[in-house]
Amino acid sequence: MRRTSYRKSWLSALLLLAVFGITVTLSTTKVVHAQDNAFDDAVQENVDAAPASANETTAIPRQSYLTWALRALGIPYTLVFLALSFTLVALLVMNLLTASRNTICPIHLVEGFENHLNEKQYQEAYELAKSDESFLGQVLSAGLAKLQSGYAQAIEAMQEVGEEENMKLDHRLSYMQLIGTISPMIGLLGTVQGMIESFSVIANSPTTPKPAELAQGISKALFTTLIGLFIAIPAIAIYSILRNRISRLVLEVGILSEGLMSRFENVGTQK
Repeated sequence: MRRTSYRKSWLSALLLLAVFGITVTLSTTKVVHAQDNAFDDAVQENVDAAPASANETTAIPRQSYLTWALRALGIPYTLVFLALSFTLVALLVMNLLTASRNTICPIHLVEGFENHLNEKQYQEAYELAKSDESFLGQVLSAGLAKLQSGYAQAIEAMQEVGEEENMKLDHRLSYMQLIGTISPMIGLLGTVQGMIESFSVIANSPTTPKPAELAQGISKALFTTLIGLFIAIPAIAIYSILRNRISRLVLEVGILSEGLMSRFENVGTQK
């Protein structure tokens, strides 16, 4: 079954992304800890080796941009943004498979169904539509199943199934919009927290605080906002593109299904 193969591919994609996410998280944590330890050791060595003269300064090794970002975010925000990122990629893979023409409106089903109707093989046409797990197959099989009650009832059954299938597609797609909505909010939360930490340093310091002491909170405020927007912008853009594509394919399903069933328009009206 086509739908079964799609489900297996979705599960495989989710499993691979989960394993990859855990591996990247553990590796990143180890790298950050190792770089932090090396940074602290280097600073301590420079402090120990510093001359007694106050005019000479101690050279502090410059940390990399990635280390700076991870230290500013901290483990909680890093894990949250990694989870959102991998979830977004998994949803993207699933929705790309779902938004394909073979899943919603396969051409081979249209041609086979029409050939059976032209040869008056109505039972074969029903079995073909019933065995196809696509959107169009579900709609056509529902219409043929209710055709004995009349054409109007068949059209109504097709509309009900179409609305149900469309709701399933929309629900799966809406999770991408949800990620695009909450990612900037999490970034804003980190911004507020980082600014509070910076002002707390100023308020609790008996003397003028050093810039390095304020940099941690300000870095958290900026990096959380940056990562939140970095996730939200592609999520909302891809959501809009896929939603328009699915809407176009669903409209095509409605036109094709009513066109194929129009030959039964007089069923139930003859006396």
